[in-house]
Amino acid sequence: MKSNVHFGYLIFLSVVAALGGFLFGYDTAVISGTVSQVSLQFGLDAIQQGWYVGCALIGSITGVAFAGVLGDAIGRRKTMLLAAVLFTVSAIGCAVCADFNQLVIYRIIGGVGIGVVSIISPLYISELAVAEYRGRLVSLYQLAITVGFLAAYLVNFRLLGYAENPYLQATSSGTFFGKIFIEEVWRGMLGMETFPAALFFVIIFLIPESPRWLILKGDEARAAGILRKVYVSEEDVRMQVGETKQSVASEGKSEWSVLFTPGIFKAVVIGVGIAILGQFMGVNAVLYYGPTIFENAGLSGGDSLFYQVLVGLVNMLTTVLALVIIDRVGRKKLVYYGVSGMIGSLLLIGLYFIYGEALGISSLFLLTFFLLYIFCCAVSICAVVWVLLSEMYPTKVRGLAMSIAGFALWIGTYLIGQLTPWMLQNLTPAGTFFLFAIMCVPYILIIWKLVPETTGKTLEEIEKYWKK
Repeated sequence: MKSNVHFGYLIFLSVVAALGGFLFGYDTAVISGTVSQVSLQFGLDAIQQGWYVGCALIGSITGVAFAGVLGDAIGRRKTMLLAAVLFTVSAIGCAVCADFNQLVIYRIIGGVGIGVVSIISPLYISELAVAEYRGRLVSLYQLAITVGFLAAYLVNFRLLGYAENPYLQATSSGTFFGKIFIEEVWRGMLGMETFPAALFFVIIFLIPESPRWLILKGDEARAAGILRKVYVSEEDVRMQVGETKQSVASEGKSEWSVLFTPGIFKAVVIGVGIAILGQFMGVNAVLYYGPTIFENAGLSGGDSLFYQVLVGLVNMLTTVLALVIIDRVGRKKLVYYGVSGMIGSLLLIGLYFIYGEALGISSLFLLTFFLLYIFCCAVSICAVVWVLLSEMYPTKVRGLAMSIAGFALWIGTYLIGQLTPWMLQNLTPAGTFFLFAIMCVPYILIIWKLVPETTGKTLEEIEKYWKK
């Protein structure tokens, strides 16, 4: 590590902000283990199943719509505090809700929290990180999401095991504990998010505001004080403050006007394109409906949840790999290699659903194809998208531009969450995965032709590229 940076302090700030990603991941993935139970209890059809999964994404779309503007108005730190409150209310509400309508409302509240942290947490990290480490530090956020995925899958798997324990069924019948963790175990799965959400709320008080936001608001002295904890050299502090001031001063127009300047508008359109298109490449269908897809292949509910735990484990470990290599290999190369592997994996999954049963091929082959797909996805688009979106835009419009890109991302996520049960039913699982493979092609072409390599460049250098 370079001696002019207090790297330990930088990691601490990044980890605290990345806990928002953990909550994002848990809230997103926990739904996968509850779909069958909630559908059975409330008699949901395929469209209603999609609404149960997709309702939180409506909240996410709402969250990203105001997250950037709110973050620019009151600061990154206070906006993360608001998200922590939303996650806590959602988790408790889902555990004790009286009916399906209340469950949907509390899921939407949690979705708003997801939308907020999906913008503000990586934004906060990117604004504190030094250029040579920014890719790895922002990738901590993506790593935290995958840890949240894995935690949700493990909680689902373990709680289902408890719920099926005859002794616990006999001793807990009729009690509040029995209702939450035995009789309607989906309540416990959703409610367990209360603990990390409360922790996130507490530890946010230990971190400072983003110095770039403070400079934008004219509080240079406070920003310099924070930067002195990041940089060893006073010269580096002055240089960082000077570069940010110069960047902000060069943007005399209003935020919306800056968005429509030629170079910046191009960056916004590209960001929207890669954000929304990335959702139609299958990853969220696997994360939301993995157990359902495995059950379609003939597995039991318990085995399906165990397979989903393995999916979450590979997702997390691969993200660790991406975190280590993203600043060495580069953003674009990771996309080239990873998306090519995704196409091959998706085609193999589709072929399995066509020929697997007729040829007597074991479900272990399906699991292998799924894990290969998750590996390729996690090492490429999942790790790269948040890094790119957090570093593509000028300081003055970064929050607003990220909200626009994030809004597009969540529109795509909602459509996939809503439509996947319908596609699995009407296009068949094979047709669904072939469609995902086709959607990978335009994504890789956009990255190749339109997106610059940002590895190792400062945010100011990237801004100059778009304005050039």
